[in-house]
Amino acid sequence: MNNLMNHNDNNRKSPAQDEQDWLIEADITSIQEQMAQGNLTSEVLVGWYLERINRLDGLLRSVLEVNPEALAIAAKLDQERRDQGSRGQLHGIPVLVKDNIGTADQLHTSAGALALADCIANEDAEVVTRLRTAGAVILGKANMTEWANFMSPTMWAGYSARGGLVLNPYGPGELFIGGSSSGSAAAVAANLVTVAVGTETSGSIISPAAHNSLVGLKPTWGLVSNKGIIPGIGSQDSAGPMARTVKDAALLLHVMAGNDGSSSSAALDYSAGLEVDALTAKRIGIPRFYYSDLDTEALDMMESAIAVLRELGAEIIDPVELPNQNQNAEWNPTILQYEFKHGLNRYLGSLPESAPVHSLQQLLDFNQQHSGQALKYGQGKLEWLNSSGDNITEQEYLEQLHSSRSLAGKQGIDYALEHYGLDVLLFPGDHGCEVAARAGYPLITVPAGYTYSGIVAPGGYLTKGPQGITFCASAHSEAMLLGIAYSYEQATKHRRSPVLEPGSSSD
Repeated sequence: MNNLMNHNDNNRKSPAQDEQDWLIEADITSIQEQMAQGNLTSEVLVGWYLERINRLDGLLRSVLEVNPEALAIAAKLDQERRDQGSRGQLHGIPVLVKDNIGTADQLHTSAGALALADCIANEDAEVVTRLRTAGAVILGKANMTEWANFMSPTMWAGYSARGGLVLNPYGPGELFIGGSSSGSAAAVAANLVTVAVGTETSGSIISPAAHNSLVGLKPTWGLVSNKGIIPGIGSQDSAGPMARTVKDAALLLHVMAGNDGSSSSAALDYSAGLEVDALTAKRIGIPRFYYSDLDTEALDMMESAIAVLRELGAEIIDPVELPNQNQNAEWNPTILQYEFKHGLNRYLGSLPESAPVHSLQQLLDFNQQHSGQALKYGQGKLEWLNSSGDNITEQEYLEQLHSSRSLAGKQGIDYALEHYGLDVLLFPGDHGCEVAARAGYPLITVPAGYTYSGIVAPGGYLTKGPQGITFCASAHSEAMLLGIAYSYEQATKHRRSPVLEPGSSSD
């Protein structure tokens, strides 16, 4: 496991690659400084990432496809910088977006599915529009767990029929990759792109970020538009930033945030409040219920993190309890069945006539007809969702949605924050994602170190390797969460780049 701690990427590199080695782990601010000084162009930066993808991603399979226009777009943005100046912090910065986020260009939008492998979105998703307006270069599409892990109960995290299995760069084939934004996480962790956009229904940003030594932020539901994103559970879905640093996540969120059609410039400057003393006098609650299944090493890591938070001036309240915390650990099947089928049928029904499927039933039929390629793990979850979704009335769904949100929010997270006088709750890794998802509340995870033992996760992977700690608070607390995460990050600086070697692999 020495590859967790050091970076050594000297395999078959050209002199030009050596000259740009400083870009490994480079953040947005340092890249912009070099561009402003004329020492770097977006075209060179994009080319550097494309070379690394070509040389190193054969094993990881994190990038589903690269944008054939990326270099040309970067060159135009370089000329614009010379002629008119910079648009802002994302000008010329390469960004990968998850494959369920629509892009109206030469890239496909498929949620990892063979049925949509040739589909191009009619228009950019709102979040992509915002990225382009800010001057970002859409570098390509990131691989993901097919249909955001709503396809089969036995499907491995990170697998899609279209892209294969995404592997964790800290231990390819050995370590757990995390939730469905797996390609976004692996690519950023492996320095194949500056930052990426993932999506989360419950844990799909936080889990892969924690397992790939990244910062991942799942925003308050509705803060980032879902327009143009293939839906999972619409009342919980949210796109969010995945980055190597808290500041990069804040800069990306600034551009992504806002309702449809509103100006991104009106969004809060989330990087403005990043201070090293942000933890001073913060009251942090430890919900021990969510620590109960940690192994000894993971628990020791959490205790070390808690000690650091205390040293940084935080007041630790330990333990705290969330009412009905057992009930908040499971999906509500009524909401799942109703929203997924209705949402996906609307999305598929809006696709061009040339698309091979326009409904969930047609998707099931297509997969069956192409079972050799499409059904490595079956489609039991899709079949269940299709057969049960029509048995629920809208009134039953609305009652369950109201109850679920109240149970997780007002009667759960909010109750704990108010009852104990807390600023935030501290969860281990991706624990607590479900209760936050139901409430629609934000989460941020930040690297906390590396473990070397671990327990076996679904698919046979070990939960050792990179670990994160995750902060949660009530709606629209992103600025505070980013500040707390920044303070911890700057004091600990746990992230290490993985060792990468050129290679390829097949399933």
